[in-house]
Amino acid sequence: MAAHRKPRQRSLGGTTARTAATIALAGAASAAAFDGTGHADPRLSPAQVRTQVDTLYQQAEAATERYDGAKEQADKARTRLSALQDEAARRTERLDTARQALGHAAAAQYRDGGIDPSVRLLLSTDPGHYLDDAAFTERADDRQAAAVADVRAQLREIERLRGAARAETATLTARQAELRRQQQTINKKLGQARELLSRLTRAQQARIAKDSTGGTDRASRDTRRDAGPASAAGPVSVAAPTAQAPGSRAAEAVAYAYAKLGSPYVWGATGPHSFDCSGLVQAAYRAAGISLPRTTYSQIDAGRRVSRAELRPGDLVFFYSGVSHVGIYVGNGRMIHAPNPSAPVRLAPIDQMPFAGATRVA
Repeated sequence: MAAHRKPRQRSLGGTTARTAATIALAGAASAAAFDGTGHADPRLSPAQVRTQVDTLYQQAEAATERYDGAKEQADKARTRLSALQDEAARRTERLDTARQALGHAAAAQYRDGGIDPSVRLLLSTDPGHYLDDAAFTERADDRQAAAVADVRAQLREIERLRGAARAETATLTARQAELRRQQQTINKKLGQARELLSRLTRAQQARIAKDSTGGTDRASRDTRRDAGPASAAGPVSVAAPTAQAPGSRAAEAVAYAYAKLGSPYVWGATGPHSFDCSGLVQAAYRAAGISLPRTTYSQIDAGRRVSRAELRPGDLVFFYSGVSHVGIYVGNGRMIHAPNPSAPVRLAPIDQMPFAGATRVA
């Protein structure tokens, strides 16, 4: 009878080894993706790096919009708190004055000794004059009672103001904490993008900076090439798109955006020399005399919604499911926007990102 032998372990080799290695690498890549570190395999191609960098920039921009919203709310809370504190100080000053008046009246009563009015009449050398004085004193007492009631009302109002100030302080503290959280998220995403880009050659980095969220049509590339500093926008024609704008203010906003071509992207910036995406839109319409909210998710509700087929120069165009990016439509399927830290304010086709909607504000 044949002896039972333990099966011999076979070493992995050839195709089997390569398959196992592929599975292991795929698992490692998946783990890296799930832990949110953004670290790419060193063997990623420039195109894959570009995809990951674009995703990180989009996530950083979404966090930037949340940062901008929290900052706007913090600024409002700070303004309200300051107004409440000023009003409480004014009312406290008036209260102190009223208290001093009541104190003087109380001191005078004490000095008079509180003598019974009938006794004072008997002792008076001039009863007629005394009766006139008594009537005045009664009216004075009525005024004093009113003064006491006013002091009590002022105390209640001051306490109300102080309570409102405490609530605003809590709101401000919460907004400031949110600002710190979003700033940390932004810095983390931008740091991951820089780390990925550092693995590429300078030429590859330059190519990604040129192509990433920058558009692919020839006209857009030519305009970006010719548009250097904001004051030297090259051959860009403002007259054609602004002539089609639905109104003079929309035309002014478009003209402002053209003048800012080449300005750097800085998250949280609203001009005049650097911008984030919603900051550029806000600044352009502020120059045209229209006040817009600070964030993309508020700006999309700031006017009348229009379809993509209805777009006119000056309309605001929004992108991504979370409405985290915005540009100013300038005609011919293009917009001016502030893309991300890798690129300045530039012209780009609106079909380069997932379209979320459009709004006409002028």
